[in-house]
Amino acid sequence: MEKLQDRLIRGTAMEGRVRAFAIRTTELAEELRRRHDTYPTTTAALGRTVTAAAMMGAMLKGEEKLTVQVKGDGPIGQIVADANAKGEVRGYVAEPHVHLPSNSVGKLDVAGAVGTSGFIHITKDLGLKEPYRGSIPIISGELGEDFTYYFAKSEQTPSAVGLGVLVDTDNSVIVAGGFIIQLLPGLNDDEITAIENAVGALPPVTSLLDQGLDLEEMLRWMLPDVQIMDSMDIRFQCQCSEERVEKTLISLGQHELEQLIAEDGQAEVVCQFCNEAYRFDKDHLQRLLDQVKA
Repeated sequence: MEKLQDRLIRGTAMEGRVRAFAIRTTELAEELRRRHDTYPTTTAALGRTVTAAAMMGAMLKGEEKLTVQVKGDGPIGQIVADANAKGEVRGYVAEPHVHLPSNSVGKLDVAGAVGTSGFIHITKDLGLKEPYRGSIPIISGELGEDFTYYFAKSEQTPSAVGLGVLVDTDNSVIVAGGFIIQLLPGLNDDEITAIENAVGALPPVTSLLDQGLDLEEMLRWMLPDVQIMDSMDIRFQCQCSEERVEKTLISLGQHELEQLIAEDGQAEVVCQFCNEAYRFDKDHLQRLLDQVKA
């Protein structure tokens, strides 16, 4: 089966009283697995986090961006994902080499890897003086329920969040994706119950994507009258560059740079998000030191 481009669709249902997002992030999750050499359980946890972050990024406008930090008490440590309104996403996990036995229902034990206590922190840079910050305690560690709880508590928007990553026997990502259904004011109890029942009856996201169901069909399963408003491509994009790393080295100051040159004669800086290594030889470091002294 040919690989499908990662994309997100956005729609509304019930005369604009329901907002819906569906996303495919297979290529993104596989790119991160490859760059960070994640083991299957970690791949699923990181993949679910970047999938949620990408959908939350799509809720932003213009140059706005956000960072999601999942800080649980599990063995993978923290997961960090950045996303913006243009569909650009990146992410990493503190301990990529964690794989646990399957959980009681035979699935990858994401909750065991993430942990069942800790916090999820969301920081949104909306171009204002101070970024918006929201935090919620981790309630399950499966992440779908945790982001559902975040929307209800931090954004006062009752939501259903589904996230899934299916990993192959060779550790590669078969499919990844998710959805967010948000209930807006004006729905009556019967309508809310109908949506909850439809979401509850939905097979796992990964099953639907693996069967070749497209994103619109997935939303239609839960919201038969959904109207698709727009769509956008989702892709891995890191913001690092040699120029940015140079600025970081310059910010160390004269003493630190002199020490680097005297003791090591070179420097290597590895970007946490994409694992690219930037190497600076003695001459390059000397040029940066000259800039500091100037």
